[in-house]
Amino acid sequence: MKVYKYISFLALIVFAGMALTSFTANDTVAKVEWLSWEEAAKRNETNPKKIFVDVYTSWCGWCKVMDKKTFTDPKVAAYLKEHFYAVKLDAESRDAINFRGDKFEFVEIEGSRRGGIHMLAYSLLEGKMSYPTVVTLNEKFERIAISPGFKEAPMMYNELKFAAEEHYKNSNFNEFMATQKGE
Repeated sequence: MKVYKYISFLALIVFAGMALTSFTANDTVAKVEWLSWEEAAKRNETNPKKIFVDVYTSWCGWCKVMDKKTFTDPKVAAYLKEHFYAVKLDAESRDAINFRGDKFEFVEIEGSRRGGIHMLAYSLLEGKMSYPTVVTLNEKFERIAISPGFKEAPMMYNELKFAAEEHYKNSNFNEFMATQKGE
């Protein structure tokens, strides 16, 4: 009977340790600090950084997959934090955004299944409304790149690196990728 109690006690300690380790591991998952457009613009005034905009919709399945897989990747999250202000922009938000004297609002589109679009998203995507799409901007809010579609973490990392390290000034993305073997 003593042996049974001893084994049960050890098993309890092992399972408790595993549960604590699991909780701790999940608790430290890399997270992107998502900002509103206004928050990013305000921070950029005193500490200029490039801007990363994730244009999404609430109904977009691949947007949700990128949130769960790509943006929780430690390498992607750390790189975003260091080099960018990360903005989540709902392309169907009904909230107005004031920026540099312009007011961007939701516009209803007659006959649209979704009802309409936010004009800041429309402007950033040059009217090519596709989700998910990420847009990178320089410190002056000038467009570096528009990149539509789902991205796995390694590709997202390379796109971030291309923008942050300003490779776009000397080459196109395909040329840059040819130099990134093993990244």
